[in-house]
Amino acid sequence: MKYEWKKHEKSLYFPKQIPEVITIPKQTFFMLKGKGNPNSDSFAEKIGVLYSLAYAVRMMPKQGCIPEGYFEYTVYPLEGLWDLTEKGKQSGTLNKDELLYTIMIRQPDFVTTGVVNKAFEIVRKKKPHPLLDDVIFGTMEDGLSVQMLHLGSYDDEPKSFKIMNDFIANNNLVNDSLIHREIYLSDARKTQPDKLKTVLRYMVKPVL
Repeated sequence: MKYEWKKHEKSLYFPKQIPEVITIPKQTFFMLKGKGNPNSDSFAEKIGVLYSLAYAVRMMPKQGCIPEGYFEYTVYPLEGLWDLTEKGKQSGTLNKDELLYTIMIRQPDFVTTGVVNKAFEIVRKKKPHPLLDDVIFGTMEDGLSVQMLHLGSYDDEPKSFKIMNDFIANNNLVNDSLIHREIYLSDARKTQPDKLKTVLRYMVKPVL
């Protein structure tokens, strides 16, 4: 039976449109770092490289390679950690050219360094790209977090962040920085802006 994150990990990927506190476990990702406007061609190229690796892992059995512990699954959604340069933080308005980001795609627990190396080998043969040299495979653990579902355009996210920040302040929590995570549940190429579904998440800690 195929493992569906949409069914088995609803608490991580399908929050309500109101803030909630959740503890996020350690997860592994293919990751790419960058700076600048996410509407650029270079950003789209980075996404393409991450998906090429993610699908290389997913389709390994068809290449005659079955990793130990492998199970059929649906590829996880694209995620991003977002921050601003110091110049961007000092500006009164959001300048997308000053955005700092790490975009990533989560990998199942059976994915080891050996599996990753095989995925790179497959992609370099089928779809080589200079950005492959910049991809990182590593773990992240958001831990205690506040998240909610944002429905609508990415440019309207500040409305949801305001709701989240009010919730954090009213629940004896604090977020350490402007860094936040976004999980993209919709394909922006095929979805109207007002229908986009995005999980927004702040990493927080209790006020002592």
